Amino acid sequence: MTVINDSTGAELAEGFLQGVVNEPMRAATKLLGAHSDGFWLRRFATDHALAAAAGHALIDHSGRYPTVDWDGVGLLLKSPGWSGDASRSQVAVVEFAASLVNRCPVQLGQVSGAVDDAEFQLLLRALEEATYGDAR
Repeated sequence: MTVINDSTGAELAEGFLQGVVNEPMRAATKLLGAHSDGFWLRRFATDHALAAAAGHALIDHSGRYPTVDWDGVGLLLKSPGWSGDASRSQVAVVEFAASLVNRCPVQLGQVSGAVDDAEFQLLLRALEEATYGDAR
């Protein structure tokens, strides 16, 4: 069971990575854990309006461990008005994460224009991990 409120973003990501072997999914989940102390992972786990916009829960509890439901995230990102009060950089990061698992096409120029230097470094690290794995 993943503890949402008492965990750091990195700890949340680790909780959602148990048993996940797909490198792009691992990289995307780790990116969301590292960005803004797990902003999107927390919202995916607790925001019922986001789940309703996607048509189902964004955290899949059907397996042995909970995981991010990337199909649901992809559906969410296609829903009009889904981002609500999220900042441009928060939206760019979740779209980039979803693009790593082929759930959202992104314009890299728009993404790079929306994030600051630290966030850009997180995106680069996630892209490298999705491509080569995190053991590099």
